[in-house]
Amino acid sequence: MKNFTTVLKIAPAFLLASTVMHAQKKDSLPQEKKIDEVVLIGYGKQKKSDLTGSITSVTAKDFNGGATSAGQLIQGKTPGVQITNNSGAPGSGTKIRIRGTSSLNGENSPLIVIDGVPQDFSGVNGASDPLSLINPNDIESFDILKDASATAIYGNRASNGVILITTKKGTAGRFKVNFSTLTSVSTKMGNVDVLNADEYRSFVNDLAKTNAAVATNASRLGNANTNWQNQIYQKAWGTDNNLAFSGGVKWLPYRLSLGYNDQNGIVKTNSFRRTSVGLNLNPKFFDNHLAINVNAKGTFTDNRFVDGGVIKAATYFDPTQPVYSGNSKYGGYYEWTDPNNNVTGLNVNGTSNPLGLLNGVHDVSSVWRGLGNIQLDYKLHFLPDLHVNVNAGYDYSKSNGAKTVSPIYRAGIVDLGTYNQYTMEKKNKLLETYLNYLKTITSISTTVDLTAGYAYQDFHTIIPGSTTLKGRGQNTFTNDFETKNVLLSFYGRGIFTIANKYILSASIRRDGSSRFYNGTKSNVWGNFPGVSIAWKINEENFLKDTGINTLKLRAGWGKTGQQELPALDTNKPRNYPSYAAYNLSSSGAEYQFGDQFFFMMRPEIYNPNLGWEITTTKNAGIDFGFAKNRITGSIDVYQKDTKDLIVDSPIAAGDLSNHNLLNVGNMQTKGIEAAITFVPIKRENTTWEVSFNATHYKSKITKLINGADDTYRILVGGIEGGVNNTIQAHTVGRQPNAFYVFQQVYDVNGKPLDGVYLDRNGDGKIDVNDRYYYKSTQPDAIIGFNTKFSHNNWDIGLSARAVLGNYVYNNAASNSSIQSLTTNNYLQNTYSTAADYRFSSPQYFSDLFVENASFFRLDNINAGYNFKDIFYKGSNVRVYAMLQNVFVITKYSGIDPEVFGNIDNGYYQMPKVYSLGFNFQF
Repeated sequence: MKNFTTVLKIAPAFLLASTVMHAQKKDSLPQEKKIDEVVLIGYGKQKKSDLTGSITSVTAKDFNGGATSAGQLIQGKTPGVQITNNSGAPGSGTKIRIRGTSSLNGENSPLIVIDGVPQDFSGVNGASDPLSLINPNDIESFDILKDASATAIYGNRASNGVILITTKKGTAGRFKVNFSTLTSVSTKMGNVDVLNADEYRSFVNDLAKTNAAVATNASRLGNANTNWQNQIYQKAWGTDNNLAFSGGVKWLPYRLSLGYNDQNGIVKTNSFRRTSVGLNLNPKFFDNHLAINVNAKGTFTDNRFVDGGVIKAATYFDPTQPVYSGNSKYGGYYEWTDPNNNVTGLNVNGTSNPLGLLNGVHDVSSVWRGLGNIQLDYKLHFLPDLHVNVNAGYDYSKSNGAKTVSPIYRAGIVDLGTYNQYTMEKKNKLLETYLNYLKTITSISTTVDLTAGYAYQDFHTIIPGSTTLKGRGQNTFTNDFETKNVLLSFYGRGIFTIANKYILSASIRRDGSSRFYNGTKSNVWGNFPGVSIAWKINEENFLKDTGINTLKLRAGWGKTGQQELPALDTNKPRNYPSYAAYNLSSSGAEYQFGDQFFFMMRPEIYNPNLGWEITTTKNAGIDFGFAKNRITGSIDVYQKDTKDLIVDSPIAAGDLSNHNLLNVGNMQTKGIEAAITFVPIKRENTTWEVSFNATHYKSKITKLINGADDTYRILVGGIEGGVNNTIQAHTVGRQPNAFYVFQQVYDVNGKPLDGVYLDRNGDGKIDVNDRYYYKSTQPDAIIGFNTKFSHNNWDIGLSARAVLGNYVYNNAASNSSIQSLTTNNYLQNTYSTAADYRFSSPQYFSDLFVENASFFRLDNINAGYNFKDIFYKGSNVRVYAMLQNVFVITKYSGIDPEVFGNIDNGYYQMPKVYSLGFNFQF
């Protein structure tokens, strides 16, 4: 792996910055006047007061502090947007959902557009989240487009909403330097509620009196008192440092930023390091007729990942055994052994020593990413109302990774160690051009804003084959993979504002995607229209001088598409599922002729009739503001209807596979969301602002395959335990991912009975037909709360969230039973409830383990003091302290009730973070 020092990574940028500092000694441009608040709407911008669609803007002043990924900046800040952390590992990023889900097997994440460059949806090998490759400190604002009337301009990628990210830019004026540094320490929230050593001994010895199998294994109890979870967790130190230079040299506003983030994970050996540089140039020429925006961002990350089995091993390993064995075998760690295993001496079924896993597996990666674009906006000299805009962008990522499994430890002893090195490249290109005509016709009090454009985007992914070297021989390998997907688009939009009261907006986009090419162009092209209207009632004479500052009604309708399909393994885009293709068989799938084995070309399953999903959205909303806009807010109601859902559906025998991607389903989502902001105090030296937002939505599958009723189901939601067991299902008339379980029966004292379930259909037997649909992964309500208070030089703020009606399947609890003490000649710890329930075997499908995981979480609290004019007039130093993930109130018995996918098994918990920061402005 490459191991460049931080100084070498950022030295060129420091040299450039010092040159700029020497060149500029005083203001070169007058200070710009304050302009009306505007938001991005896709290929343009609009005054916030004139918006007709459902669009929310969050700027840097309202961001959450301490974020290591872009999504964490706006967590809990806006209604209709649910952001869940992928895990507590540094750099793991977030999952973002806007107004729930629109697809069953397709992508449910919104389209992300960074400085005008749409991002792809596939990941990068060696990076947990592609957005974690962007330095959050460089982001200026998020504009979130939620309804189809706003997102239709982005066509076949907009069914899940669109997030427009704008990075910070330079401003004309005096040269400025901003340096911020943050030091943090992270700790775990808690431990999974398993038995400690004394409780475990008592449990085993008590059962041994009546259970012969337990009595046999009881002799394997040790004398140690080991808390295995404490053994794998640590206090993790981190630092985040950012340096920015900005200003204007004559006609050239600029901003140069440098960042370095170094964060250790709370699980030992886990780490994330990111070095970033960003450059923004915004010159204007020809009397401001030509504006050029140059955005360039580069990042380099180093990651060391934790083996996925470590947390599970720490949960289940026998607490009566010591960490070390007292000899040198298996790296000196205690492991379960089998005298009949003459090869390794290990009990192959036994739980691995978690510390042996931590030290025996070295999984690292380095990822480079360069994202840049040049955007030219030319205001024609002979027709200044007409602008020509050209945007060319390039997004390049390259990852290198290596996973080494030591032959000394249990994890690698069978193969005498393994080594696998992998690489991946992504080359995404963009070319867009559009015309914009903006004219106010005073004779009819109408403003006309017309846009028409063309876009080309090319996504190219290269994953060379890799070989896994094994010390015992019998190496395995993967084949080379390369694919390209092209999008061609034509779009137009018209916005008409009449008398500054009545606004009509209409757009259409025609998209062509190579993804659904089937040898013809029958499924390649699609049209996506949107229309919306607004009435600014506060501009009417009858509301003048009434104390109502803002009152606007909005309504919109639109169609958007979904072309993103579930990726193949290792982030391989599934680009041509409609086209017949042959692929080379992989290692282990060879054909024998005589004493030789040959790789074969194998046909892949395909569907020539596959097309994109279509979502039709209706939205109605009201925006309001009172008391000089010290009370502002909005309410939106919406309905989304998705047809031609792409479903990985079982198919009849006789094809190349027993399942295929089909357009077979429909789904409907209805919801309501609201936000309100109060400013109770607004004085010269004192300000207090309070914000609430709330969201409720419900999705229902209305169709799967033709003729299917609620007895037809597609099983999803794989769990740990057994073979290919699932705990969720899709079916008509239910929410997607509904838990599909048996109804537990209890005794008169409320204790669950072992393996006893309700005979729901009354046929006198308990079988799969007695399972029922219970809850789902969709909560009843999502609530956000934020407040900021400042007085003189002091400031304090906090943000919190509540999720009500949230249910999580506790897989760690369902996987625990007396069977953990009786099988395969080793002992396995159990969830604390196992000692109470005393189930003889795991009851995976009991609704007992679908727990109410509603919660209230205090995400962030911070307090700071600003030393103004500390060195000279205009220089400031802010000192602040911050706590993240302060506490969680919940009935859920696991560590963290907020688990993406709502199945909790070996989840890397979110850490509590204590930080101290300094921000210097010169």
